Amino acid sequence: MKRTLDSLEGQPLEGERAWVRVDFNVPLRDGSVADTTRIVASLPTIRWLKDRGCRVILASHLGRPKGQRKPEYSLRPVVPVLERELGAPVRFLEDPVSEAAPQETRRLKRGEVMLLENTRYYPGEEQNDPALAEAFARLGDFYVNDAFGSAHRAHASTEGIAHLLKPAVAGFLMARELEFLLGALAEPARPFVAVLGGAKISGKIDVIEALLPRVDAILIGGAMACTFFAAQGLETGKSLVEPDRIDMAKELLERGGEKLVLPEGVTIARELSPDAEIKDVRPDEIGPDWAVYDIDENASDQFIKRIRNAKTVFWNGPMGVFETPPFDAGTVAVARGLAVATEQGATTIIGGGDSAAAIAQAGLADRVSHVSTGGGASLELLEGKQLPGVAALDDV
Repeated sequence: MKRTLDSLEGQPLEGERAWVRVDFNVPLRDGSVADTTRIVASLPTIRWLKDRGCRVILASHLGRPKGQRKPEYSLRPVVPVLERELGAPVRFLEDPVSEAAPQETRRLKRGEVMLLENTRYYPGEEQNDPALAEAFARLGDFYVNDAFGSAHRAHASTEGIAHLLKPAVAGFLMARELEFLLGALAEPARPFVAVLGGAKISGKIDVIEALLPRVDAILIGGAMACTFFAAQGLETGKSLVEPDRIDMAKELLERGGEKLVLPEGVTIARELSPDAEIKDVRPDEIGPDWAVYDIDENASDQFIKRIRNAKTVFWNGPMGVFETPPFDAGTVAVARGLAVATEQGATTIIGGGDSAAAIAQAGLADRVSHVSTGGGASLELLEGKQLPGVAALDDV
């Protein structure tokens, strides 16, 4: 277990510089933040530190500027959002590695907040360069990692700095992620059902391998189901199939047996368009000129029945092309099934990424147990991999 922020309660924190790695990798549109979800998720940690008189230094990456200072990847648009949410001014530091930067952080008043410019403006960030980690560390007195979505990367701001600033603890968001993804799934209440979707089986093979011995069922949706259909010798038409993964899918079907559950029906169309002619068919009725874009109502009912009977549910990956109605129907149905299961007392965990976007789009994010902020990180944790950003934090 890792040490968490609330373990610092009662210690002399007033005036200390809290160096906080947050995940403000937010979408921008016309120079403004288009989705504040990740910013809002960081507020409990920021407010806790402010209330105890810390000088709060926030650091994050945004996009992939590849070690260059590109204006379109600046974190400056986050400042007005933070100011509105906190009801207080937020200072912005253009160059966190300048000679003047440490003094700038010391000039903050107690309880004030400063946001650093994009950590990925510096080539050493993604290389976990010790010199950059040291430059970052000069801006703080202790370290808090609240960026679960970046915890699977060994970067200067997520791993290197945690060895230099002590104590190094998990923020409230990080602690909640670990509680659900390690705690709830380590000893799940049963039946334990995983729902996996998305485009490709290749990105989920390790997850399926890791989950098979632990779950009671894995429900397979999305385009990845088509590779399993191909493994069964079925016609898949123009559907997205990974030919180099068909043998792997055959092996998984053999090993998984009744645990691997494929959809009983799919929604097909000749093209991906809101106005396209659609048909609901069995998997063995997919025509050569058609493609699978969603699970159909029969499959939705099939999956929902299992979800509602479960005590623990983990969901990662949409059931279809949910960004393009009417091919969002299966994903929305599964989201509603998870909400009902939660109401019935099940622990329901959404594994970040497209699944988080889908359940938010369905308006049900507040009706499940936990929505992870890190798609890649949550999957790697489920695979049994060690997350560098977590491993570097202090043990209890």
